[in-house]
Amino acid sequence: MVEVKEYFEGKVKSFGINSGDNRKTIGVMEPGEYEFDTTTKEVITVVSGALTVYFAEYDEWEDFGVGASFEIPAASKFKTKVEQDTAYLCEYE
Repeated sequence: MVEVKEYFEGKVKSFGINSGDNRKTIGVMEPGEYEFDTTTKEVITVVSGALTVYFAEYDEWEDFGVGASFEIPAASKFKTKVEQDTAYLCEYE
């Protein structure tokens, strides 16, 4: 089943699929700054555009372009800056 969610007044949209125990979402973000909470570990891959992500444990921002992936630990928060329309794949572990 496909699940659609909107965040930040519709500026972030997520389309989720659940295929057994392997949950994934494809999402899009409009330009802006956003903060997210995680419940499980997430592996995020940029599909188009770019993301700048703040990692609190390093107290720094890092840029990710098309094809780049990064991990976010479970039960944490992370911030993103988006300067252009961006699409991503998020895999939950």
